[in-house]
Amino acid sequence: MVSLVVVFWMFVVLFAMIGSMRGWAKEILVAFSIILALFIITVLERFLPFVTSLPETSKFWLHFFVIAGLAFFGYQSPNLPRLLNSQRFVREKLQDSLLGIFLGAANGYLIIGTVWFFLNRANYPGGLFYPPDPNTEMGKAAISLLELLPPVWLGSPAIYFAVAIAFVFVIVVFV
Repeated sequence: MVSLVVVFWMFVVLFAMIGSMRGWAKEILVAFSIILALFIITVLERFLPFVTSLPETSKFWLHFFVIAGLAFFGYQSPNLPRLLNSQRFVREKLQDSLLGIFLGAANGYLIIGTVWFFLNRANYPGGLFYPPDPNTEMGKAAISLLELLPPVWLGSPAIYFAVAIAFVFVIVVFV
């Protein structure tokens, strides 16, 4: 049996490798799509009463599909000729790959960390994953890592500021 902490960090490293191949410009769009997913989840939970009355397992699947859907479309980066011909997004430099590694790792943290947070909140439905055992070292590490996942610190009102910053960044850099 593999600890969720190990699986989490394996995914972060995998996303970092993907980020180095894709470059920083495409990875920043993925990060913004995950921030948008967290914003949508926050709005759904705050303003739609039927979402708050759903059982935790149903809420987990709703959250999972919102995150997975926006992550999928974030990774389907636009193939706009204007972006391709712009010298701003040329990927020939080492710093572009290094920034891609950093942003890819951040995306892995955002995506996998958010899914893990909601999986924990739903008490690990489905029997595929088990809650961390607080009597083991890996269980203690998992419990302490759960307190640092994105929905913990990117809740309301911080998510509203994050969405505003993301859109300002997109308008300034990409438009």
